[in-house]
Amino acid sequence: MAEEVKTSHLYHAEATVLHGHLTLPLVQTIEQQAHALLPEQGGYISQQANDFRVEGVVSFKSAYTQVAGNPGSKPGHKWTTLATSVVEGLNILDVVTADRIVAQISVDHPPDGYVPHVTFLGTRFENLRIAGHSVDVDFDLDLFGSKPDGDAPYTKSQSFQEKIARQHGEVQKHTNLLEELVQRYTGFSRSVENPEAVECSLVNQAGGAFPGRCHGHVIHVPDFGTISLANLRLEQSDYKDSVPKKTTIRLSMLEANMGCIAAGRVSAANGKTNGASAP
Repeated sequence: MAEEVKTSHLYHAEATVLHGHLTLPLVQTIEQQAHALLPEQGGYISQQANDFRVEGVVSFKSAYTQVAGNPGSKPGHKWTTLATSVVEGLNILDVVTADRIVAQISVDHPPDGYVPHVTFLGTRFENLRIAGHSVDVDFDLDLFGSKPDGDAPYTKSQSFQEKIARQHGEVQKHTNLLEELVQRYTGFSRSVENPEAVECSLVNQAGGAFPGRCHGHVIHVPDFGTISLANLRLEQSDYKDSVPKKTTIRLSMLEANMGCIAAGRVSAANGKTNGASAP
């Protein structure tokens, strides 16, 4: 009788509350704050940061990250991974402010197969404002939908493809879109390293009475720059036949690309998960 092949799993999750690089009004690299990295064997790690400030350009009052990897407690959920990043009292040049920003990714890998169930429950903005005006955010936390049947990749789901096409179509209407963003939001990319990859967002549309124009989750603010909300990158790679053995998810809740009264880039509330099962 053939020996039973046991499936093993290596966890991966990381989170950071803030990082970036400034060139105006000062030159400074902002190292990853409260960075938490989960060991491959799983467990739990949490980091905290308080009263962070880069002169009068970027600051937050408090923040924390947590990453965890443990055996699943529900039927069909063999390994569970969590990545959380929370920033409170964020202030970028007194233009972009928020009481609280939460990025949260939870991934459940099955006992048989490779493609996980993914949820973003808990992810949100609380009192996000631009120039003192509230930003209304239409979230789609169910962007991925149900786990595909037969261990198929999410990138092959018709519902997911249609959502991404609508998002990209809206973003491409932006007349002042940075060339970098034009390249990011153009569809599904394919390469040897990442056979299936797509840039999208958990935000369908932002709006409000603040200065500037919105196209989907991308906001251009005159004399400040471009703000992108809930940026999400999905990569499915390491294929076995037609099944991706690795699903990588990166979430960045707020990216500010500044280019006028200040210059540089700041990314707040970031998380990443993948994990891989073998054989």
